[in-house]
Amino acid sequence: MLSAGIKIPEEEFYLFEGRTGQSTIQILFNRVFGRDASPEEVKSIYAKKMEEFTKLENPESKPMPGAWEVLKKTKDLGLQRILVTGSGQYSLLEKLDRHFPDIFSKELMVTAYDVQYGKPHPEPYLMGLKKGCLQPDEALVVENAPLGIEAARAAGIYTIAVNTGPLPDRVLWESGAQNVYPSLQAFALDLERFTL
Repeated sequence: MLSAGIKIPEEEFYLFEGRTGQSTIQILFNRVFGRDASPEEVKSIYAKKMEEFTKLENPESKPMPGAWEVLKKTKDLGLQRILVTGSGQYSLLEKLDRHFPDIFSKELMVTAYDVQYGKPHPEPYLMGLKKGCLQPDEALVVENAPLGIEAARAAGIYTIAVNTGPLPDRVLWESGAQNVYPSLQAFALDLERFTL
């Protein structure tokens, strides 16, 4: 966002996680400039973001510790895995296939391109329920960001937070999490109690 003249503390970006890129840009433009970004500005900033993300990508990067354990256990338990992400980046979806083969299917993914409203609006999770032919009380959401927690709770789904970032647990509880775990490994050890 520096290229647009907007300086934001790094930890604040974690609070935007789960939101679509366009809505994040609009919030920041309104806050800093008192106006909406034009379609051309949104496109330019998003292209710059993609360029920076691509530079930071490391082919040797490994998945978040504990992610494979959680996903493998859900698969072994016969549970559907529905991916709900505010991202639409092809590189992210390609990495999921590479790091977690046979875990996700394209039919059970909700990305930024599938929704009109991103998190914290419940639409992404409501669409996930629809794709999985599930009712809210038949699902469980695992989230790591406040906006995602708010979206899942607004959709009426039991929501577990895993603290993977710089925010204190208090922020995740205040967003509506019904359980908070310090890591994916800790959640993996406890996952089966939510399937009984």
